[in-house]
Amino acid sequence: MTRLGNIVAVSFLWFAAGMLHPHSAFAEWYVAGQFGANLADRLSDIRGTGDLSGFRAPDFDLQNSFLYGGKVGTFPGNGWFGVELDAFHSTPHIKNLDDVPGIHMRVTNVGVNLLVRYPGVTFQPYAGIGAGAAIARIGDSATTRGNTDVSSAVNVLLGMRAFITPYVAVYTEYKYNQSTFEFNQAFGSASGFNGDYDAHILVTGLSYHF
Repeated sequence: MTRLGNIVAVSFLWFAAGMLHPHSAFAEWYVAGQFGANLADRLSDIRGTGDLSGFRAPDFDLQNSFLYGGKVGTFPGNGWFGVELDAFHSTPHIKNLDDVPGIHMRVTNVGVNLLVRYPGVTFQPYAGIGAGAAIARIGDSATTRGNTDVSSAVNVLLGMRAFITPYVAVYTEYKYNQSTFEFNQAFGSASGFNGDYDAHILVTGLSYHF
């Protein structure tokens, strides 16, 4: 995780802690489930690490994947601005590279998003930006061994919520998620690789507000 990523993540978490302070009266809270598709791009700018430092490799194509997760959030004072905890999991496996077999990969994102919305009675368009952690795991394969990385991640999102009762809403949302994964022991204890991860995510879900 880079120093910049640490600073961004800590700043968002600090702000979120203030928003979630129990003295925030008359807040609107919600819990939500989400599911959809991770339309993952490539794992790009592949670079060797450790004994393989200085080596480069072609970008790794990633498979599209089913995604699921959940959210917990609040809008203090039932106003325009809010904060949410957002968690989701997907499996954008690395595809075969010519004759080299693919690699199973799973990614879990946990982050805090700062939100702005139009607080309409029925329809609520919203947007947000967030930071958090991306936990990526590659499995054993013909060319790699299992390795886990925890890196900083950035989210940008845009969505629409529609209330079907005073307390229940359906929503659809687009997210862009970016991180850099470092599997430093993918080829043994002293060598591995890293690469930039970009994902375009489409989800829908149901939220309960109280």
